[in-house]
Amino acid sequence: MSTLSHSPRDSSRLFEKLGNGALALYIALFVVFLLAPIVIVVMASFTPGESVAVPVGGLSLRWYRRFIEYRPFTDSLITSLLLAGASTALAIVLAVPAALGLANTRSRIGHAATSFLLSPIAVPPLVVGLSSLYYLSELGIGNSFVALLITHTCVSVPYVLRTTIAACKNLSPGYGEAASVLGASIWRRFWHVSLPLISPGIFAGALFSVLISLDNLGVSYFFGSANTTTLPVVMLSYLQNQFDPSIAAISTVQMLIAIVFLLAVEKIYGLRSMNR
Repeated sequence: MSTLSHSPRDSSRLFEKLGNGALALYIALFVVFLLAPIVIVVMASFTPGESVAVPVGGLSLRWYRRFIEYRPFTDSLITSLLLAGASTALAIVLAVPAALGLANTRSRIGHAATSFLLSPIAVPPLVVGLSSLYYLSELGIGNSFVALLITHTCVSVPYVLRTTIAACKNLSPGYGEAASVLGASIWRRFWHVSLPLISPGIFAGALFSVLISLDNLGVSYFFGSANTTTLPVVMLSYLQNQFDPSIAAISTVQMLIAIVFLLAVEKIYGLRSMNR
């Protein structure tokens, strides 16, 4: 009788172990599925041959030298970095005041304004780029760094706005009221009270903004010129004419930039503090 009474519990433990094992296997396969293309690209960037081949028949830095020697690659990388920094700064200037005003709104106009400001996330980048091209051309801006800056800022604003609104909703109004009682002005309340408390949300949005701008192709494709082409557009143009491991080297450099940026954020600010 005792063995029969314990059999349902033993079977449930067996099913639990099988479920945990299946879940661990699924997670492992999913991680391999995500990392395998990245590993292949990094390996291909060190190939000494003339074409992309994995496994490589040796190790060589010739394609990294090609990246440095080919001026369009280096010039477009500098343009992409400047564009990512400038568009993120403008997105913060535009999104933070909007988030402070819209975080706790309950009116239909406020919800409509929030949806409008977040809409670039839902609109395909090609649609944003093509419509911006027609509009900015009518304004006489055309293909220029200013046009790229405007469009990248429009795409970056929703990312900063979304995370900042989430941080503002967790902001207790008691802190601002206490500062007002102590005689702080509106600017002092924002600078010394609100801004430090919502800075994790702003920083998280800025991080997304930089990464999205560096990898943006759909919007940047319509505003490229001889002096203001971004790196993804140059990579696409290069692939249309020839296919060699230099593209893998450039992709590896892009990943290294993102990793270095994330490590710098972790060292200076701390990614864990963004979840508080």
